[in-house]
Amino acid sequence: MATLKEPVKIFIIQSLACRDTPQEVADLVKQEFDLILDRSQVALYDPTKRRGKNLSKKYVQLFEKTREDFDAGLIDIPIANKFYRLKEIQKMYDDSGKNKVAKQKLLKLAHQETDGRTIRQEHTGKDGADLEIKIIREFID
Repeated sequence: MATLKEPVKIFIIQSLACRDTPQEVADLVKQEFDLILDRSQVALYDPTKRRGKNLSKKYVQLFEKTREDFDAGLIDIPIANKFYRLKEIQKMYDDSGKNKVAKQKLLKLAHQETDGRTIRQEHTGKDGADLEIKIIREFID
C-alpha cells in the first residue's frame, strides 16, 4: 500500500465521516485524485471500525468533528434535507451512465435544489375571484 498525501487522507476521513461506504470513497478518490485504492485501505481511516483503531489523534478528531457536523445537518427525515437530496442526485447522476436524457433531468433537478428559489402559481384572487396566472419567485434561505 502506498503512503497517501495529507489532502487524500483528509478527503477519505471526511467522506467516511459523511457515512459513505469504503467502496464509494475508493471510487471518489479515483475520480478526484486519480489514485486506485481498495476498500480495505480506505477502511484504515475509519476510527469507528476495528481496522481504524490506530488512526492518529488529529484524524480521529477530524472524523468526529465532521461526523458531528454531518449528523447535525441531517434531520429525522433525510429526504427533507437539501444536502441528502443533492448527494442522492449525484449518485443517480453517476449511475446513469450514457443516458443523456436522465443526466439532463438530474442536472435540472440539482439546479432547482441549489437555486434557492421556488415557483408558486396563484390561481384565484380575493374571495375566489378569477385571476391571471402569475409566477411569483420567492427566495428561500
